[in-house]
Amino acid sequence: MTNYRWTIVSMLFLATTVNYLDRQVLSLTWADFIAPEFGWTNSDYGTITGLFSLFYAVSMLFAGKFIDWIDTKKGFLWAIGVWSFGAVLHAFCGIATAGITAGVWTTSFSGAREAISTVGDISMVVNVSVTLFVFARLVLALGEAGNFPAAIKATAEYFPKKDRAYATSIFNSGAQIGALLAPLTIPFIAKAWGWEMAFIVIGALGFIWMGFWVFLYHKPEKNKRVNALELAYINQDEAADEAAGAATAVENAGKKISFKQAFRYKQTWAFAVGKFLTDGVWWFLLFWIPAYLSSVYQLDSTHSAPHVFVVYAISMISVFAAGYFPAWFMKRWNLNPYDGRMKAMLLFAFFPVLLLLAQPLGGISVWIPVIIIGIAAAAHQSWSANIFTTVSDMFPKHAVGTITGIGGMAGGIGSLLINQSSGILFDYTDTTKLKFMGFEGIESGYFIIFCFCAFAYLLGWTIMKSLVPKYKLITDL
Repeated sequence: MTNYRWTIVSMLFLATTVNYLDRQVLSLTWADFIAPEFGWTNSDYGTITGLFSLFYAVSMLFAGKFIDWIDTKKGFLWAIGVWSFGAVLHAFCGIATAGITAGVWTTSFSGAREAISTVGDISMVVNVSVTLFVFARLVLALGEAGNFPAAIKATAEYFPKKDRAYATSIFNSGAQIGALLAPLTIPFIAKAWGWEMAFIVIGALGFIWMGFWVFLYHKPEKNKRVNALELAYINQDEAADEAAGAATAVENAGKKISFKQAFRYKQTWAFAVGKFLTDGVWWFLLFWIPAYLSSVYQLDSTHSAPHVFVVYAISMISVFAAGYFPAWFMKRWNLNPYDGRMKAMLLFAFFPVLLLLAQPLGGISVWIPVIIIGIAAAAHQSWSANIFTTVSDMFPKHAVGTITGIGGMAGGIGSLLINQSSGILFDYTDTTKLKFMGFEGIESGYFIIFCFCAFAYLLGWTIMKSLVPKYKLITDL
């Protein structure tokens, strides 16, 4: 038997790594390099990240449907092409700001910085630069929204149900690898060559990936590198699904699912609620941990690089945990895939509760909250790999992209709320020196957000289990 399906997972892993590198450039450069140039506050950064989450949410809704319509190969090419263009576009926001506010149009990044420094109206610089960055984030979000619907669909096409959580955990670990590589590269590129080059260098990686995807990805049944034995292994669920009353892949070929149809099912709502309550936690960690280390522990982006690295190094535990525990529960108690995943997700949901201790123990050493946040990040990624896989467990392949997009939209809305409110809360607590549970100022703001993150997963699991208490295969689509 050939094993070409693992080549596909490797490509999905690399795409997700690039995806998260592109997201991280702004979070690792804004405080030390971009904010001093444009005069941004926490609220300005929160607005940019919050709107990015909103754009991503809306784009996810249509990206999933787009992937189902245009199919996996072309859909992924469009997605990564658009987001790579958007990533590079950030680099030119300074030049455009200089032209609009100072009337100086230049092709030099340093010249743009000099021109901006001469503008007397700092509020105009802030407004213009924030608007331009919001537009660049819009383009980035439009493309990045296609990554997970396409990756989940490709996984459903190349893996039987029993292997999908493991395969998903592998490509999903690209999020941690991207987050690991980001603090070790981006701040140093920005420091050596300017923040603009960080966006350009990282953004160019997506275009390289596209060249490989064109030649490597084909449907399993049309792929010459997949022999008959591997194809039979990939399609082993077809007989079981047909016996359960579901149509085969051949019968489903060319079928589409409407949003109206999708929202008829409690399974769709369960997935969407789970994403809404938990995606924002991951995005908060992704966008705000460098700022947290700077605000609370006075570590700039280069000095905090080892700490951010450790957070995401610990989160790599999920590559093992996400696939091992559902499989163990299935084997131990002879459970179906959905029940095994839900038991594993309940286990993962308890670990973020440790975030309640991050701030109280942070006075001992900065490494204690770093380790706790890393454990929470590992729990999230383990949860994430399994909640994605519940879609392909219960829905036919032709509906996977659309349902994933709906859940992604819900997750993006949740991320918008937490990122936007975090920026406002941090500025408010810092200005008013608010006292809460023994913390004062911006530290109290972070503690409040950590409290929400601690219980988001348990709440999400409870609602999901209430909506879909037992496994039910969708057979009437």
